[in-house]
Amino acid sequence: MGNDKDGSSVVGVMASTGTGAVAGAGGAVTAVAVGGVSGLGATGITSGLAAVGTVVGGGMAAGLAVVAAAPIAAAGAGYGVYKLVKWLRRKRN
Repeated sequence: MGNDKDGSSVVGVMASTGTGAVAGAGGAVTAVAVGGVSGLGATGITSGLAAVGTVVGGGMAAGLAVVAAAPIAAAGAGYGVYKLVKWLRRKRN
């Protein structure tokens, strides 16, 4: 990760990956909350994870893996968008 003289490269990377991670985490929590029993109590979380897990042919543990992977994937996508925009700007100049 290269730094520009003013540090804008670091700020851009952190902003893009952070935004992606927050969006992914928010989506994961929402999926768990609405996937099973309503709410975010023990029953709601357990049934929500199990519901998410059935999408990939598993149960609650598979749902946990899917929910944990979502923010990581979203952060990676945010970083990819940042690199694409930076590449396009460099190409334009």
